[in-house]
Amino acid sequence: MSPLEPELKDDVEEIIETIIYLYTESRRLTKELARRAQLTGPQLTVVKILESIDDLSLSELSERIRAQNSTVTGIIDRMEREGLVVRERSTEDRRVVKIRLTPKGADIAAAIPVEPMEMFRAALASLTKDEVRDLLRILGKLSKKVKTIIKRDAAHPRGGAAEE
Repeated sequence: MSPLEPELKDDVEEIIETIIYLYTESRRLTKELARRAQLTGPQLTVVKILESIDDLSLSELSERIRAQNSTVTGIIDRMEREGLVVRERSTEDRRVVKIRLTPKGADIAAAIPVEPMEMFRAALASLTKDEVRDLLRILGKLSKKVKTIIKRDAAHPRGGAAEE
């Protein structure tokens, strides 16, 4: 990895601290809201997503919460046992099973005042169109670089990080 230019070091540290702050606050709020609703954090996320979208397939839901299908299956199994969601075959494609909130799940979703992502949406809405586009471009570039580093490190687990 190339060394950081000295004049960027403080800025990079501030960016890292900001990312950690945003992540930590998001998790803290999710856990607190979930606790009040007697849900887990992932269950809260599912309830709020289904509240706004109505129904989704397992793979669509997995993609939205950035989790593997097997993980989401376990979450949905527990939520189904608790009467929060139901699985229904799609009328368009019988191979597809849609997940939707039950009235009990919808009531819980409606009682939760804010979903953590709403904080980010509200904050992002305060930016100009150009700022949003710049942020998206920069975050995309950062995400791509992180994925590259993860793949590289997975390919060289013992040898440490290879030079780029």
